[in-house]
Amino acid sequence: MFEWLSALRSKPSGLEEIMRFFEQMLEDGRHVFDAASNALLGGADPNVVKDDLWATDKRINANERRIRRRLITHAAAHGRTEFPVCLALMSVVKDAERIGDYAKNIFDLAFIEANILESSHEDLVSIKDTTSRLLAKSRNVYDTQDAEGARAFIGECESLQGHCEEKLRALCLIEGENAAATALIYRYIKRILAHSMNIITSVVMPLDLLDYYDEDKGRETNV
Repeated sequence: MFEWLSALRSKPSGLEEIMRFFEQMLEDGRHVFDAASNALLGGADPNVVKDDLWATDKRINANERRIRRRLITHAAAHGRTEFPVCLALMSVVKDAERIGDYAKNIFDLAFIEANILESSHEDLVSIKDTTSRLLAKSRNVYDTQDAEGARAFIGECESLQGHCEEKLRALCLIEGENAAATALIYRYIKRILAHSMNIITSVVMPLDLLDYYDEDKGRETNV
């Protein structure tokens, strides 16, 4: 996808505006995640961050709709040579929107004052901090279309997802404690990482293999 984006950005095609909206979605997704996870794990008052969080999520949704409209117009105006990149952007824009949705799920746990196991708190804070860093990094990797940076990003996401899955399995075996809320936050963070990774797969994978990096590592390409 790097060649497509580079070529399209060099022409007055309107794609630059679309990319600005998309990068704003990535920035807002990280903001919603930080606000939600800090309310659940960092002691921030959910009532204080609620209005800002919901306003930011509404902006994410508005930008998704704005991008969809512009991509449809762009594809119609510029023809089949630019249609593949429009399809790819449609896919990754939905992933960006889902990051905000899962972050809101985390906020819901904070708002109902869900009980997080004390034994998991330190680990979750560490995962939260790493995930926030990755969400910030995703914007730069996507903007620069850095293939090596994308592979490193994907590897780090995979490792953290594996950690979350391991913790989830362990929590399912706990007896005598209510571990539901703790399991949910591991699950939500794992899904946020998955959607972020899906976005970055577009840097190193062709259109037909978006979201399937794990299944086709041997076929990855710089297309």
